[in-house]
Amino acid sequence: MNKTAQNILKRVFGYHHFRGQQETIIENLIQGQDALVIMPTGGGKSLCYQIPALALEGVGIVISPLIALMQDQVDTLKQLGVRAAFLNSTQAPSETQDIQTALLNNQLDLLYIAPERLTIPSTLHFLKKLKIALFAIDEAHCVSQWGHDFRADYLSLSILYEHFPTTPRIALTATADERTRREIQEHLHLMHAPVYLNSFDRPNICYRIVQKNISKKMSERHQLLAFIREHHRGDAGIVYCLSRKKVESVATWLTEKKIEALPYHAGLSNEVRKENQQKFLMQDGVIIVATIAFGMGIDKPNVRFVAHLDLPKSIESYYQETGRAGRDGLPSNAWMAYGLNDIVILKRWIALSDADETYKNLENFKLNAMLALCEQVHCRRQTLLGYFGEIVADDCKNCDCCLEPAKVWDGTIAAQKALSCIYRTNQRFSTSHLIDVLLGIPSERIRQFNHDKQSTFGIGQELDKTQWHAIFRQLIARGFITVNFENFNALELTPACRPVLRGEKTVLFKDTLRPAQSTPKQAPSPKNTVTELKNRFWQALLTQRQTVAQTQKVPLHTIFQDVTLIAMLEKKPLTLSDMGQLSGIGEHKLYQYGEGFLRIIQAFTLLEKNELSSSDITIELFKRGFDTSTISTFRQLQATTIFTHLAEGIIKSNVALHDIIPISIDEIDVIKNVIMQLPNEQKNALKPVYEHFNEKYSYDILRCVRATIISR
Repeated sequence: MNKTAQNILKRVFGYHHFRGQQETIIENLIQGQDALVIMPTGGGKSLCYQIPALALEGVGIVISPLIALMQDQVDTLKQLGVRAAFLNSTQAPSETQDIQTALLNNQLDLLYIAPERLTIPSTLHFLKKLKIALFAIDEAHCVSQWGHDFRADYLSLSILYEHFPTTPRIALTATADERTRREIQEHLHLMHAPVYLNSFDRPNICYRIVQKNISKKMSERHQLLAFIREHHRGDAGIVYCLSRKKVESVATWLTEKKIEALPYHAGLSNEVRKENQQKFLMQDGVIIVATIAFGMGIDKPNVRFVAHLDLPKSIESYYQETGRAGRDGLPSNAWMAYGLNDIVILKRWIALSDADETYKNLENFKLNAMLALCEQVHCRRQTLLGYFGEIVADDCKNCDCCLEPAKVWDGTIAAQKALSCIYRTNQRFSTSHLIDVLLGIPSERIRQFNHDKQSTFGIGQELDKTQWHAIFRQLIARGFITVNFENFNALELTPACRPVLRGEKTVLFKDTLRPAQSTPKQAPSPKNTVTELKNRFWQALLTQRQTVAQTQKVPLHTIFQDVTLIAMLEKKPLTLSDMGQLSGIGEHKLYQYGEGFLRIIQAFTLLEKNELSSSDITIELFKRGFDTSTISTFRQLQATTIFTHLAEGIIKSNVALHDIIPISIDEIDVIKNVIMQLPNEQKNALKPVYEHFNEKYSYDILRCVRATIISR
């Protein structure tokens, strides 16, 4: 392996080892090869082009689809001491000029630009003046016209091959099935480039899919709230909804329930979207409720859960969105609640779109695959990975189907009743009407069509409304029923249902009579798994990170990721040299921020020891530079107790009065005189002194001044 690359990995990024195929990709790119990299979110794609850009002569040009993505990447790189910048439409001409000057003077290692900028002749003309190390095309799946994130500007990126044929190019994405991979290769002229296909598996994510409650007292909102309260209090998360209206109502409702939630969708103003996104990136524990307009370009590693309150339109979308959880590799949850109405809405969108039949058929195929993932009773991860062509033999043991295997029951008779009801009512009615017929509810509409006279009227009373909804949903998912959107969502039979009606095919359903869902496996975070003292230690590390991030005006994770703070919590390095051995701490960050975190580690290491008295611990922390407020927080003691300890330190000559209290020498002398003039029986009393000065000086100040008299 190229020693320079290995050195950069440790010195700049703070990692000791490459992961997966990173080493091979980087080595081949440094040698001038092109590459197509398909690697899951959080798998380390960025290093595959960032390290070669630093190792090679010249600047690495990164094509990125979103301004937010550029900003976040550049912020992160600058915190590592890497000379990085971006060019986009938000910048003033003077700023653009400064960046171009820096490029001409070889003062930048990485430059991020949008794909549309490359179509401007002046941009190409300028780039030809530079020594370019490589081109990296991030989010390369955007080139696919059949994909979920198609961007027309990506089709123009073939000009890189035409204008810079000898410059190595690397295309990267986390989501690409076989068809999308072929499109990337064709459009970007990478047909002869090696394809590095890593596993799509995200083993740290626990997948859970539940049916929506349809009762007014316990809607999917309540299901979500219960999930957050029980398993993700104080955690960052993303909640996806289909509509803007639902996004805003869910965010408002969660806020009313004392959950910090913010909305994000394309209908909000740029200012509101930017403000909400910044809060999500800059603070711990914020939840974003969003449409799919939110996500790409969000590189927040400690998103502990992604929840869907509506069914995604495809497995690609689901994988991409759930992949935003747990980018740091720590346990996280992907939770979804879906219902029959979701299917109806999505199928209606497809049917009423202006797309041609080929595209509609493809979209229906993708939606049906998504439904199959939801309705199955075996390992979800096997199905999810199988969709991308990855065969997994063993159950994952980290999805709801593996952790609490679903009970199944022979639902052939129930299926026959549902199918017969559709047939007897001439395939003209929606789910709600059909369920009323099966339950024998004599509504005015049922009497209007004489459906109370049909043989299927009242034959389904052994099941309730929720269970019948589940049965119709599963029959649609299995292709026995289709929805006619042009006829008020009427359910119609397909030829596939004939063997069921004839009794030639058995239909097994998930047992809808069992409890809705057991509690998800907790995605542990340090605050939930450690002792009370370690919890305070953890909170102190988080506070320090928050303080540094606010000072630097950058997202929290660009300072240190949670996994690095956890390493500090567990390893307790007591010197900068020891801290530099932790994963994720490069040289620049170590010398820029290490001292502040080291002081906290040293403080809590001291607190864990039983060798010192309580007052000696306080005195030692004070001598190490912690103020009284911080010591009070660390030790979970009242401020008065802390000052009492410090007064003992004054008596022992371990600390000086003027370091503790902010008053002048003259004031101290006046206070001393009053104390010394007290009668003998009041020598130990502070109340007379407190009242003498009309409460001007606190008892804490008076106690410390008195300590100086005692010490003499």
